[in-house]
Order: sequence, then structure tokens, then C-alpha cells
Amino acid sequence: MSTVLVPGGPGWAASGASGGFTTDRDWLCYHPAPSKPDYVPPPGAVDAHCHVFGPGGAFPYAAQRKYTPCDASKERLWALRDFLGLDRNVIVQATCHGDDNSALVDALRASEGRARGVASVARSVSDSELRALDGAGVRAVRFNFVKRLVDTTPREVLEEIARRVASLGWHIVIYFEAAELPQLYDFFASLPTTVVVDHMGRPDVTKPVDGAEFELFVRLMREHPNVWSKVSCPERLSKTGPPGYEDVVPFARRLVEAFPDRVLWGTDWPHPNLKTHMPDDGKLLDYVPQIAPTAALRQRLLVDNPGRLYFDR
Repeated sequence: MSTVLVPGGPGWAASGASGGFTTDRDWLCYHPAPSKPDYVPPPGAVDAHCHVFGPGGAFPYAAQRKYTPCDASKERLWALRDFLGLDRNVIVQATCHGDDNSALVDALRASEGRARGVASVARSVSDSELRALDGAGVRAVRFNFVKRLVDTTPREVLEEIARRVASLGWHIVIYFEAAELPQLYDFFASLPTTVVVDHMGRPDVTKPVDGAEFELFVRLMREHPNVWSKVSCPERLSKTGPPGYEDVVPFARRLVEAFPDRVLWGTDWPHPNLKTHMPDDGKLLDYVPQIAPTAALRQRLLVDNPGRLYFDR
């Protein structure tokens, strides 16, 4: 009889990279025994930001990658989804795989319709390749502006890609840090489709929630109704730390209450490039009622919004 994969149970522990790859020496692998959350999400709830890594033996990591993770397979992602009481996933292409979306597509095809994807593509991607990604369940393309993770792509290339994927009904996912927003604001405002910002644009939570830095991001959402935000990854932003990440709550709650129809949440499993600690995914789900204090807000955040953006076709 085969072993059922359960977080914290037999077969769950991470074992590093495979396929001849060596995990970075300082890499923190996903939590060995996440807790069962107290919060029970509503039916249809979506983890709208997560990843698969490799396994490197089947899906080699990109030569130009800036990190080598431990493997984190689709089977482990499905096990975590079920353990947390979630129903669906949105899998974001990991930068360690570059623009080879093979691992992402493999996961989408194996999901039985319960996952959608956010791809990374090069300028050279063909129309037939884009259509194939669309058929597999990809609904967006991601632009990463965090220089420590990727090399900078010229804006004219990004604009060209944005126009091409808009014709498929896809949207754009952007990842940047708050200090970069003043220089990128006009470019983001010009993108021709829905724009989803990862992790609230990574605000500095030691600054006031109504201060100039975060206010610029709120202005972007207020003045441009095509802009959405993921209110995810408190573990990346917090200075007070786990389990509650209390210093991030006011920032996320402000967006959830101000823009209830344009916010998403996700675990960010398996939490790439964290150096301080590895979060307990059960505690991350228990964070949701802190930032979305009513059942109606939680329904929009976890079910209605990701359903409309990713699963309605």
C-alpha cells in the first residue's frame, strides 16, 4: 500500500535538490511539520500564490538561475492544499526555472482543473507556444523587477509581451520592492490589462501605514481600477516575526477593506529565499482573519476574486 503524503508525515521532509543539482548551502526548506490551522476557509478557497520547484531530476533548474532550491513537487503542493483545507491553487513560475515553464505546465495538467498558472516568457515566445500555455491553464505572465532575483529586462520588451498576452485575456503579475515604485509608477499605470502586484509591493512595515511610501501604492490602486494586489507573504515583510506577523496586518487590512474586490491571498509555499525562518503554513492561514475580519471579506479574498480572475474560463 502506498503512503499518503501528509505534511509532517512519512515522506514529507525535504531532501534537497535532485538531478545533479546542489541546494544552496543557506537554503531553508519548507516547514517539516506545519500545524493544522484553526481557521477553516470557505469552500472553493484558493491559494493564489505558490510555486513548484523541479524536481530537478525531471525539470532541470535554469543555467542562469540566481539560486538553487530544494525540490518542491506538485505532489507536496497538493498535499499541503488538502491539509490546509483549501481547494485550488494558482502556481507562479519560479525564477529558478527561468522561462522554461515545463514544471509549471506539468503541475497544471496533473491538477484535474484545480490549478491555474502564471508563466514567465521570453520575447521570442511564439504565438503557438502562448496558446499551448493558455490551454494548459496559464492565465498570466509575470514581470520581476527585483534585481537580486533576475536580470533586468528592457521595458519595451515587457510592453511588447504585455500587448501579446492581453489578446489572450491574460493579465500581468508584477513583483517589485516599494523603494522602486516611484520610478516604475508610470510604466505600471500604462500596462494594457489587469495588473496584479505581488505582496503589496513589499512595503517597509517599519514606516507608517498612512505614510508617503505606502500611500503611493494605495494611490496606484485607487486611480487605476485594473490594479490588484496580493496581500500575501507577511513572513517576508515582518520585523516582529512569527507567528502573527502583527506589524504587517495594518497594511494588508487597509487594502482588503479599501479594495475588497481586487485582493488575493496565497501561501507562497515553499517560501523561496527566506533567510530568517521558515513559516508554518497553518499559521499563515490563521493570519487571514486578521486582515479580512468579516466572513464577507474572506469570501471575496479567498474565493470570489481568484475565481473570477483565474477560474471563470
